[in-house]
Amino acid sequence: MAWEDAPAHVCKGGDARGLAFCCPPVKPCPIHNKLAEIGLSPQDFIELKEEFGKKTELGGGPNTCFGSLVWCCKASKPCPLRDSQLQALGISHDRYMDLKKQLADEILAKSNVNTVKYSDEDIAKLAETFNIPVDEAKEALDTAGNDLKTAIKNLRLKNL
Repeated sequence: MAWEDAPAHVCKGGDARGLAFCCPPVKPCPIHNKLAEIGLSPQDFIELKEEFGKKTELGGGPNTCFGSLVWCCKASKPCPLRDSQLQALGISHDRYMDLKKQLADEILAKSNVNTVKYSDEDIAKLAETFNIPVDEAKEALDTAGNDLKTAIKNLRLKNL
């Protein structure tokens, strides 16, 4: 199954999971702010993505902008270079997005996002705010990779 709740690109205001779709941090752009926010240096970010590429199909794609699919954008954004490399490697868009979700999970695991511990009181306030059970609020935080901002955004969208 493809990544159904994939975030927007970081350059379009996406949360930290969107770093999975970012280019290397070689020019001034929102990636630098997002990396600082989650406590990763640009060099650590580059190494993390390169290591992920070595152990998955995302390491392929020599004819992409930065020579590897780890640096490519979201499948919903048109890109003939990425798509031609996916086709050449026999990788479907669904598989590509599944791998990008795994990459996002790995980025978050190495960041300070998952180190925040929410108290039962914090979770109860989240549940109260959205008029949902506490278990649902906990699940929203888990689904959002323990990122409160993303959990709130997802719960707002769910209530529409």
